[in-house]
Amino acid sequence: MPFKFLDITTSDTAFEATGKDLNELFASSALAMFETMINTKQIKPEVEREVKAQADDLKGLLFEWLNELLVFYGAENLAFSKFEVKVDEKNFKLEAKCWGGKINPDKHETRAEVKACTYHKMEIEKNDIWKARVILDI
Repeated sequence: MPFKFLDITTSDTAFEATGKDLNELFASSALAMFETMINTKQIKPEVEREVKAQADDLKGLLFEWLNELLVFYGAENLAFSKFEVKVDEKNFKLEAKCWGGKINPDKHETRAEVKACTYHKMEIEKNDIWKARVILDI
């Protein structure tokens, strides 16, 4: 499982994502965020969007990436279930392709609405694998 939900906050939700590299870590984080909102197994990859993000450090890049994805959720009613992410670790840039579809409450199991990704207690570390801990404002 590329992520797990954590019980560390009462009014928000948190997850810990993992990946063998930063590309996989950022994809796992995006999947965890969308899984908070909807059953991603029900989202067919019918629509493709490209996303670019840039920041001053890795935490900032993860923050920008997740919040950029929320723009598609809010503006286009899209949820994504598949991600191809390329992280430039030296320059803190990201380019990604995301696949998903329009949310239909009659067809899709919807869950909590995520308002934003936060910096609160955000962690990114590398040991044997990359791990990120993120709290989402719901």
